[in-house]
Amino acid sequence: MNGLSNALGGRELLDRVTKIGFIAAIALWFLGQISANAAEANPLKPPANGSIPVAFLISEGAVVIDFCGPWEVFRDVMVPGRQDHPFRLYTVSESTSPIRAGGGMKIIPDYTLKNAPPPKVIVIPAQSEPSTAMLEWIRENSKNTDVTMSVCTGAFVLAKTGLLSGKSATTFHGAFKTFAIEFPDIELKRGARFVENGNLATAGGLSSGIDLALRVVERYFGREVAKQTAYNMEYQGEGWMNPDSNRVYASAPVSTADHPLCPVCGMNVDPKSAPKSVFNGKTYYFCSDNDKKTFDAAPDKFVAATEKL
Repeated sequence: MNGLSNALGGRELLDRVTKIGFIAAIALWFLGQISANAAEANPLKPPANGSIPVAFLISEGAVVIDFCGPWEVFRDVMVPGRQDHPFRLYTVSESTSPIRAGGGMKIIPDYTLKNAPPPKVIVIPAQSEPSTAMLEWIRENSKNTDVTMSVCTGAFVLAKTGLLSGKSATTFHGAFKTFAIEFPDIELKRGARFVENGNLATAGGLSSGIDLALRVVERYFGREVAKQTAYNMEYQGEGWMNPDSNRVYASAPVSTADHPLCPVCGMNVDPKSAPKSVFNGKTYYFCSDNDKKTFDAAPDKFVAATEKL
């Protein structure tokens, strides 16, 4: 009798565990569907005929991975049933004179600001200080783009157009403080892989541009095409499916006497050789003379920004 009771008890326990497991699996599936649906929201409609024109806006010092990463993404997209390439890629600059990108790479732009074809996607990498003409080109062309996206500190260029005012954005984690101080009317999203606002989008630093480009592919052609693109590139990052996947950068590292951080960019500095300034009796060390000049111009703002982090 005891053996029968034990057997029944074990079976009842097994049934309960099975039911709980089944319910948990259903719940996880449901949550997964919600997550997938959220990630696939805001679809874009590709043209019925022809390719999507993508303009890469570059100038001196353009950071290579910021524009070459998205370039490779768009170049590698293949849509089942299509023989033509879904994206048409070209570079745009002030003139067609060669520019030197980061690390000395020489690039001859395809078009100038005056003769570039109207884009449906604009990619703005980190680069030198934008001219008035460049900012106006972004404003004017963004009236008709599906996506105007910045990568890394390209967000500063996009922000200077005024298009991000009153909206949210992200940028390279080492530029959070500078961005927050310079653009107080923009909500800075620390720890975001990318941020989307209508036809505007901003990516975090460097490799984040690859994820934002894959996200744009997903919006045009669906998740499976984006997944296949990532697979063909041997890119295993999944940040493009989760805009909050940069949480490791949400909290700023703390500067200490033994390991000081530059108050402008947040990077480690060597106090033995780094430029320095004294403010309110405290010594601050910098990565470069430019960071020191930036700090010296408004030290109270940088100290206040540091205390908020």
